[in-house]
Amino acid sequence: MNNSIDKSIDQRFTSRWGLILSALGVAIGTGNIWRFPRIAAQSGGDTGAGAFLIAWICFLFLWSIPLIIAEYASGRKFRSGVVGVFVKGMGKRFAWIGSFVAFVPLAITFFYTVVVGWCLYYFVYMVFNPLPTDFESSMMIWDSYQNSLWPVATHALAAFVAALAIWKGIRSIERVNKILIPSLLIIVILSVIRAITLPGAGDGIAYLFRPEWSQLGDPKIWLNALTQNAWDTGAGWGLFLTYAAYMKKEHGTVGNAFLTGIGNNTISILAGIMIFGTVFAVLKYEMGMTESQVLEIMKTSGPASTGLTFIWMPQLFQKMFGGSILSILFFLGLTFAGFSSLIAQLELPTRVLVDTGIKRNRAIVIIVILVFIFGIPSARNLNFLSNQDFVWGVALMISGAMIAWLVIKQGVSNVQTEINSVKGDKHLGNGWKYIITWFIPFGAVILLIWWLVQSFVPGEWYNPFSEFSFMSCIFQWSIVIFFLVLLNKRIAKLFI
Repeated sequence: MNNSIDKSIDQRFTSRWGLILSALGVAIGTGNIWRFPRIAAQSGGDTGAGAFLIAWICFLFLWSIPLIIAEYASGRKFRSGVVGVFVKGMGKRFAWIGSFVAFVPLAITFFYTVVVGWCLYYFVYMVFNPLPTDFESSMMIWDSYQNSLWPVATHALAAFVAALAIWKGIRSIERVNKILIPSLLIIVILSVIRAITLPGAGDGIAYLFRPEWSQLGDPKIWLNALTQNAWDTGAGWGLFLTYAAYMKKEHGTVGNAFLTGIGNNTISILAGIMIFGTVFAVLKYEMGMTESQVLEIMKTSGPASTGLTFIWMPQLFQKMFGGSILSILFFLGLTFAGFSSLIAQLELPTRVLVDTGIKRNRAIVIIVILVFIFGIPSARNLNFLSNQDFVWGVALMISGAMIAWLVIKQGVSNVQTEINSVKGDKHLGNGWKYIITWFIPFGAVILLIWWLVQSFVPGEWYNPFSEFSFMSCIFQWSIVIFFLVLLNKRIAKLFI
């Protein structure tokens, strides 16, 4: 491999501020504003979704932040893309592991561009059309869009625009995020302030935070909480590992990891307050529905509640002074959020190809074509998108365990010493060492086994073509891992 063929791999973030905003761009995306509220709705019990939040917060500190630290440290040390880091850090025999870690976010990108396309469509729609006045008219907008060819077109447009953002490397990514992230934060805060002032919004917010303690005995709650926190923060995706290749040596890892994780989860909570408050205010307070009826609608706003944000947010803005302008700003902000994560997701596989000697512009074209082709099924079928979201969301748990294994192979104590050698950064205690060595690897295995045991109750756990079955995950993961193991030697040669 000849790194001189592409000067972009020698670029560095120009400032810590640029690094932090780009890292927040990885974490803050539609996973916060689109995915978090619908997963909370799906995971909520009869009286509240607080049990899900408890498990979700636990995994922020026991999973996401420790993994983000591990990714920053490994990426900064080896200065390569995901596969190259695993080859350098673990040896040639483990190239397939790095390839699997790189494939998981790519598989997510296949349908994530579809969701970013939804954001683009709604932004344009809000510019040229009046806001829906009720639930039926809002559903009509959603259904007419989904039943057309527009999702394919906007999917293609999202992939193309994100490709332009990463075309010249980390410098262009840094410049874009300096605009996207502050704009998004301002828009979200304005939307939340209005949402909590709606009559009846308090009931929805109370439901979001009220725990139903018996749910903590359900493995699906913990599984949803872990995968959603990984979705929220970007932990275990290899995205921070990729950006860390462009960190300056003096850029610390611990402080940045905590700032990224906590800042990101704050945005998710704000998004949850915004959505739950709005839905309860509209349906329960204004339309007189019971709480159980409200929850049923929240859980059926499209397959796996995929339409929750897109169906309910326009109704929020319709009830606001200056709502038309704010709706445009909100969907522009949501689009910004989508792109801030999408550019990182495209940069990851692009950097992997660049590490093999492929020129950057050619690598970007290859990745965008793959993303477009393999994203078409999700653009045409929401049930397929929901399945892919489920399968590869759960795979983030395996990916995270593999990143922990990367650190273990290097020597956790050695990595900890390297992290603490950076002046000005927060000190990393021994708790991180135990989490990486024991909790993350064994936690992932135990949670998967727990889920498998629970799946043996009557149902379709054994059907690989069932949308949310255990076997659907095993079937798709096994196919990918089989071919990566088969091609391991060839893959390793590309990164030596």
